[in-house]
Amino acid sequence: MLSTDQIEYYQQQGFWLAEGLFGPDEIAFFKAHYEAMRLRETADRKPPRAGSGMTESDPLWVYPRLMQPHRRDQASLAWLIDQRLNRCLTALLGREPYAAQTMFYFKPPGARGQALHQDQYYLRVQPGTCMAAWLAVDDCDEENGCLRVVPGSHTWPLLCTTAANADQSFTDVTVPLPEGVEAVPVRMRAGDVLFFNGQIVHGSLPNRSQDRFRRALIGHYLVGQAEQVYRWYHPVLSMDGREISLGQSQAGGTCGRWVDRDGRPELEMQVEAVAGG
Repeated sequence: MLSTDQIEYYQQQGFWLAEGLFGPDEIAFFKAHYEAMRLRETADRKPPRAGSGMTESDPLWVYPRLMQPHRRDQASLAWLIDQRLNRCLTALLGREPYAAQTMFYFKPPGARGQALHQDQYYLRVQPGTCMAAWLAVDDCDEENGCLRVVPGSHTWPLLCTTAANADQSFTDVTVPLPEGVEAVPVRMRAGDVLFFNGQIVHGSLPNRSQDRFRRALIGHYLVGQAEQVYRWYHPVLSMDGREISLGQSQAGGTCGRWVDRDGRPELEMQVEAVAGG
């Protein structure tokens, strides 16, 4: 069970780190399991499309993200609804969540990171927001591109996006930060899980190491009162693996843009110009 202090920390900061939630044998299994999946699923790929921004020498072409493996792989499904994750999520949210997404990131040496963003930009949960469980499959720090988060940004609305730096990020949009606000690195050991609110601004820089991967297994969840989620995330599951019938939310709406008001940054709401994922 989480302590009152741990829950209060999450409520104030928007994230909480569970150290050593998964053991060394489980981590070794995930490394081997997803490497075998990568080799199977990339064996017959065609070269990258012209104009895609990707080349066959790009580390992220050699080691692409594995998207939604739980839909085709029992081990991934078992992890997504693992009761250790469920207990933490339920304690932090106050109610058992729904499960919507899995991803496995390899992030080999030389790979780009992901520009600062909010997960809710993609999932579009209504009402409420989403929640991430981010399992470190390798030790991670600034050198190999650990996660960076903006503490307290879970209280912000969905922010308006701008173009990201394609040399640094494999995604094409980012969210600006107001002056004086920075993302802080979250150093993790393999087996640690970072839980964070879907509104929190987070991302990562490129892997600058020579020989260190920064693998991660990620689950995305919906608050238990959710009624809609964006179409890419259906079917949604209960934490015992049953399919849950939810509606489809729409992209668009309003977003917050940082403006200067008498020398202080304030959020100004406007119609969203870029549709979400």
